[in-house]
Amino acid sequence: MSSISVWFRFALAVPLLCAAALAQEKASASSSSQPGIQDNSFLVEEAYNQNFGVVQHISSFTRFWNSKNWAYTFTQEWPVPGDARHQLSYTLAFLHAGALPSSGVGIGDVALNYRYQLVGDSNARVAFAPRFSLFFPTGDSTSGRGSGGFGLQTSLPLSVVLSRKLVSHWNAGATFIPHAVDEFGDRASATGYNLGQSFIWLAHTRLNLMLETVFASAQSVVARDKTVWSNSLYMSPGIRWSYNFKNGLQIVPGIGVPIGVGPSAGEKGIFLYLSFEHPFASCRKSETRPKAQNPTNTGSGSR
Repeated sequence: MSSISVWFRFALAVPLLCAAALAQEKASASSSSQPGIQDNSFLVEEAYNQNFGVVQHISSFTRFWNSKNWAYTFTQEWPVPGDARHQLSYTLAFLHAGALPSSGVGIGDVALNYRYQLVGDSNARVAFAPRFSLFFPTGDSTSGRGSGGFGLQTSLPLSVVLSRKLVSHWNAGATFIPHAVDEFGDRASATGYNLGQSFIWLAHTRLNLMLETVFASAQSVVARDKTVWSNSLYMSPGIRWSYNFKNGLQIVPGIGVPIGVGPSAGEKGIFLYLSFEHPFASCRKSETRPKAQNPTNTGSGSR
């Protein structure tokens, strides 16, 4: 048996053991007293802004075996004071390009994000929160860690509660980089688009099983004023679970296994996730609103 096969068996066994442990919880820790897991998707973006007075810190690590690409990202999400319909966030990335093995590891492009809760919120059956992002060319394009130019991205995440135990998220987005640069210094305009869909099974208030599907089509610079299109398609089963604390802190670890299909057939990877979510240090307890415990609440409205 190959070492990769052993690793995948181990990676899948760990969350299953966590699931078994959660299933053995005493009645005193029943789901009715526990906040649920909502805004902790892996590859597909959910349409829930942060609750008023709550900040979220998200780390993720992705490693692909065939391409040997890996990436670590850190995202911090803040609701705008006074109106949580508006959310600001930033994303930092540290990357290694497998196609350039001697390029080492370094920072990628930095993203600043704005998202508006246009429809619903975390208590609604349907939520919609368009996002707009600006990319700064902080990554080294000659090392495969950046686009080489400023970029714009839009995303249209839609979240739908299908039943008490099943939630679905849908994404459509586009990216535009007017002056992208490749590793040889050639420059051209590049665009791309992406689609995503996921099903989240609420097996337990503190344990969710996930199936995410993501497709991307993007242009890459290959010569001066010349680009080529490439596609990718992955299905990723995953699991996430939570630890809730009396002070309002919620910790959510998770693990996913992206599997390439179609244009990405044969590729496989591992996705690790860790989120810390807590009230602001300066925010009074009475000012924060708890995360929804029952996603089938039919009430809607903006946060």
